[in-house]
Amino acid sequence: MSDLSRRDLLRTSAAAGVGAVVVSGLTAADTPDIADASAPRIVAVGHPSNSPGCPPAPLTGHIVRPGDASYTEARLGWDQLFSHYPLVIVFAQETQDVVNALTWARQHNIALRVRSGRHALEGWSNIDNGIVIDVSRLKSVQIDPGARIATVGAGLNQLEAVTTLAKQNFAVTTGSEGSVSLCGATLGGGLGPLNRWLGMACDSLMAAEIVVASGHDCAEVINADLQHHSDLLWALRGAGNGNFGIVTQLTYKVYPLDHLAYVQATWDGLGDLYEVFEAWQHTVPSADSRLGSELEIHKSQILLSAWLAEGAAAQAREMLAPILSVGSPDITVQVGNWGDFFAGAQIPLAQEPANWKFFSQFVKERFPKEAIDIIGDFMRNAPTEESNYFVDAFGGAIEREPPGGTAFAHRDALFYGEIGAAWGTRSTQPGVSDPLTSQAQAWTAEFSQALRPYTGGAYVNVPNVGMQEWGTAYWGRGRFERLRRIKAKYDPHNVFQYEQSIPPASH
Repeated sequence: MSDLSRRDLLRTSAAAGVGAVVVSGLTAADTPDIADASAPRIVAVGHPSNSPGCPPAPLTGHIVRPGDASYTEARLGWDQLFSHYPLVIVFAQETQDVVNALTWARQHNIALRVRSGRHALEGWSNIDNGIVIDVSRLKSVQIDPGARIATVGAGLNQLEAVTTLAKQNFAVTTGSEGSVSLCGATLGGGLGPLNRWLGMACDSLMAAEIVVASGHDCAEVINADLQHHSDLLWALRGAGNGNFGIVTQLTYKVYPLDHLAYVQATWDGLGDLYEVFEAWQHTVPSADSRLGSELEIHKSQILLSAWLAEGAAAQAREMLAPILSVGSPDITVQVGNWGDFFAGAQIPLAQEPANWKFFSQFVKERFPKEAIDIIGDFMRNAPTEESNYFVDAFGGAIEREPPGGTAFAHRDALFYGEIGAAWGTRSTQPGVSDPLTSQAQAWTAEFSQALRPYTGGAYVNVPNVGMQEWGTAYWGRGRFERLRRIKAKYDPHNVFQYEQSIPPASH
């Protein structure tokens, strides 16, 4: 596939260091130089509350704060449009580190954010002068082939998940970007190449270990499944990112996948856009559910990717014939292991643009020519070649909810659409001063507004800070009100809050 594909702009997560330290307290002003980074750091802070039965908590795990050599790398997210300076970053090594960090934050009245893969697309997994609780090092994996169950730590990214499962010929739905957290993708719904075959990623989530706020200033570990805290499991399946607690472990139903046929096609220029898009939207969403497909439009080319689970090359070509027969595309078809294909698509972080701005939409009816013309007009005037309009086919297994249901609301969509602007060069001093920033942001806003008559709803994993009535857009009104009631039950003090966090229902 072309290296211009947004879905193939991937990277492998880098380790941020090792070692465990214990910190009793920190303040924003307390940033002395410490020669031995592995030694305990003890600094007084405020006046911890003395809630009965909940002793003062230390910070444990690998601790990074301003003044440390690794602070810049530790604070930066994937999207460098956003730059925050947390008071302290805790890289949890085990669940107890998360319990301690949450308790410490509550006892010291410190704002917190939860982070794993660093792909929060509005920068909401980071915060100025607060604590970031990072679970990216919780990478345990246990696979029970007989039961077809996999239990993984919340730090596993999608590359690690896909390749680890594929070695035993298993799969779950993930997105295409390897460095995205499997946990984060799943908790927001989780769409990608296998979703028409296996459903959304959250549909395979059977259980979760989650650290929640308890009492006046404590934290505890609970397990949510269909028998215990089933309402919380329902909420985590599509609305779990930083809203109810900190997920530390997930259990998935996994599916046998021996091989798949992988089809890639590229059209130069946008001259065939209407015919390609029209053929795609008439073909894939109603095809055999084993067939998944994504289409990307750039300034100077159209990219088709398709995956046929347990399929042959000839089968895949036949299913896609109405699309592949348009114009003269460059076509490749491969048959092999899903993990090998996924790993082969990764490219280094340094080759990715620094800044990204997205807008997500769902489409229930086929785009008329007017909508496709809008896409063509905006893409010809995109700020960069890496910018794109991306669609992912729905239908198939997505239409069926799993036992217990999910908070994900858009099962009746024909396809998912996403506008993405990409620009700038990566730096250790990111910011919004890039000369293309205002142009890229305006392009995204105007593009999304132009498509509004043909779309509806939005995807919580691809949020937009300026969205009105975002709760209804992400989950629909009925689900949003149910989520608010669940929030009031599990986080009545609204400990987990950010710009678009679910507010607890008022009594």
